[in-house]
Amino acid sequence: MPNTSARPKHGRRARRRRRVDPARDQLVSSSLESAQQCLLNQDYGTAFVHYLLVLNLAPVFKDFAQDSFRFTLFKWAEELDSVGRIQELFDCYEQALEIFPADEVILNSMGEHLFRMGFRDEAAGHFHKALKLKPDFPEARENFYRVANWLVERWHFLMLNDHGRNRKYQQAIQKAVQNGCKTVLDIGTGTGILGMCAKKAGAAEVYACELSKTMYELACEVVAANGMEGSIKILHKKSLDMEVPTDIPNRVSLVVTETVDAGLFGEGIIESLIHAWHHLLLPPKRGQGEFGEDSATGRVIPAGAAVFCMAVECLEIRRHHRLCAADVGGLSMAAAGELRSPVSCSPEQDDSTEPYTTERLSRLPGGYRALTEPFTALTIDFNNVQELEGLSSREVREMRLPVTQEGELDALAVWFQLHLDEENSLSTGPQEDTCWEQAIYPVHSAMSFVLKPLDELIVEVSCRDAYLRLSCVAVLRDGHKIYLDKRMDFPNSFKPIPNPNPEVELCSALACLQTSQSESEDFCMLECSEMALLNNQDYHQSFCTALTKLISELKVKNPNRNTVGMASFAADSSLLYVLDVSEGFSLLSLIAARQGQVKAYSSVEKSKQQNVLRRLARSNDISEQHLEFWLNHTEDEQGMLQRPSREKLWSAIILDCVETCGLVRQKLMEKASLARFLLEEGGRIFPEKIVVYGMLVESDTLLLESAVQGREPTLGFNIAPFINQFTVPVHVFLDFSTLECRHLSDALELFVLDLMDVNKNYIEREVKVQATCGGRVTAVPFWYQIQLDPDVSFSTLSRNSHWKQAAAVLQDPLQVQAGDWIRLAVKLHKSTISISAHLDNAPVQMD
Repeated sequence: MPNTSARPKHGRRARRRRRVDPARDQLVSSSLESAQQCLLNQDYGTAFVHYLLVLNLAPVFKDFAQDSFRFTLFKWAEELDSVGRIQELFDCYEQALEIFPADEVILNSMGEHLFRMGFRDEAAGHFHKALKLKPDFPEARENFYRVANWLVERWHFLMLNDHGRNRKYQQAIQKAVQNGCKTVLDIGTGTGILGMCAKKAGAAEVYACELSKTMYELACEVVAANGMEGSIKILHKKSLDMEVPTDIPNRVSLVVTETVDAGLFGEGIIESLIHAWHHLLLPPKRGQGEFGEDSATGRVIPAGAAVFCMAVECLEIRRHHRLCAADVGGLSMAAAGELRSPVSCSPEQDDSTEPYTTERLSRLPGGYRALTEPFTALTIDFNNVQELEGLSSREVREMRLPVTQEGELDALAVWFQLHLDEENSLSTGPQEDTCWEQAIYPVHSAMSFVLKPLDELIVEVSCRDAYLRLSCVAVLRDGHKIYLDKRMDFPNSFKPIPNPNPEVELCSALACLQTSQSESEDFCMLECSEMALLNNQDYHQSFCTALTKLISELKVKNPNRNTVGMASFAADSSLLYVLDVSEGFSLLSLIAARQGQVKAYSSVEKSKQQNVLRRLARSNDISEQHLEFWLNHTEDEQGMLQRPSREKLWSAIILDCVETCGLVRQKLMEKASLARFLLEEGGRIFPEKIVVYGMLVESDTLLLESAVQGREPTLGFNIAPFINQFTVPVHVFLDFSTLECRHLSDALELFVLDLMDVNKNYIEREVKVQATCGGRVTAVPFWYQIQLDPDVSFSTLSRNSHWKQAAAVLQDPLQVQAGDWIRLAVKLHKSTISISAHLDNAPVQMD
């Protein structure tokens, strides 16, 4: 807490003698004393009001009171946040910034609150302002990097580096303008590149709209830097809200857009174009044939698209969308019910589900196998408004795909060919060298189904809610239709997962019979990363081994804990307490409770997921008294790390240490410090240690995905310096096993985080690595060896890991020769790892 008893320092001379107002001076003095007293009494709300009064009436006190005012603001904001008074919280920050508009600490703190509330654009603006005021402010820099991944997604860099795509759009726009389209609207302008192409081609009037505040401001900067500020009007607006003449004076003759995603329609292009044809575009050209020189008609670039699909087998997709194991960590999963990801085209779909996810098929670990030839699922003409309006009302189309290879049906993979005009088109297919991913429609059959040559896969295609929806309905085999959602119809090729323990299977069946729940109540949705975690056998087996070992050791230390029976269970002295604070769905509490004489607390919060754990507990002979849900006993997540009771301490605390994206979780070391004080003698934090490993690589792919490359302007436009402001030094969600790169060194230990012994930790470390071959060091990918105890560990780089990897990317590649020694400086700041590389005293910064 700041020193509240200090007094302001007075300078030798005042520039101007202030008028004496005794009443005001008395009010300021008494309010200042009241603020300081309230601060000491932890009455932060009242203290904040007094400080506002003092600083508004007497700005001369700003320097003196700034630290105390900050402290008061932050503590009062915490209280407001905890009781959900969000508007008042932001009002307080606005009032604070009126007094201290250039306070980088207040700007950064408000940005953190905005980001947590989902206001990413506004948060980025505050972090950016804080960095401009203090470029070496590490908290603001870390926050800005984190939010930059949300606001300027990495595909912006890929698209601007995709020279083929850029040239084709430029050629199509140039041809349209030369054929008479002199007024242009760029919908979803992004960096403004398509609008600038139209102006450069000779368009008389160019308008652009952009919904994202961050991208809107970026486009304004780019357009101004390219000398087009007065000739391109950019609106911070959704095209659906635009009108003539309010936003543009007249209807335009050309709309250009790339508001398409991997599933073609997911960015809302259908709704945008229907609105544009009715309100913003001139009427389309009548009749068929080439577009003529007619400025009185309207048209759209792209002109249309064709969507393609094929069935695939892919273990990587499978393990992210459905349960693949009958036994996890020694627990039978027979009673779990239906567990699957939220990616589904089922009729029962709601706001919590999406019809598809996206993947780059060529980079999936383990690859994929095409089970059918590609087929055309749908075609669309963007210049035909009747066709656009009728898309959602089209009848469901049933298609039959001849199976060409035997394999397990895991998903439908979808891509498209975008027809810009009659001559130029772009393909997003898996074999193309493109910036695009493919749309993935996973199959959610509870049991595996193997397709065989001569089978026909029946797929339904529809466009409900202007989303492309594809569902695998049935398989035609030997003249019989086998429905994929009816287990009883499957022949022998339908392979149920065997249960190796008949007694456990019988117990599971009896447990299920004893409940009156319907099938829908047994259904539970898990995030894709949670499904992959559930399928990570190494992870669960490692925890099972380490927990068994620890609990056995603690029972030996206290023989009373070996007593069996309910009487001993009732005696607190016989219990071991285990707390699992893993993020999301976790089985680790059940694995601990299964050891006997253990009361395990789970942090699972969602009621359906809690029901899954209860069903699994019953079917695996775990007493309900052995399992509790910790968040049911605490008021909020902030108080999660506390004693199980006033008299007891934890035997083990399981921390979630690494985010799925490949980064160390925020505030991990702070949580570990608190957890250590809550352990009984001999107790343990799991994991006890995290070892960070890395490797020097040369990868043009990482450079292309991290920043606009090269010194040449993009299509002649100066864009790179502006969008590269959003370059982040660490690339996340990386599959290192399939990354296109050259390894320039062996793997080496970069850093160690010790969660059990604070004295062994450090904040920076320097390591040396020798180059094994020559090349350009462009990045240092890194991953983790997670040590549960000295003998049990697992890697986040393993084949069945649910974690991705991360990589520190160099802005300027470092040229090395085989045998060169490279010095790496590795730093940890608030769970963020940064790396700098040096060769012959020439530093290359990555942080």
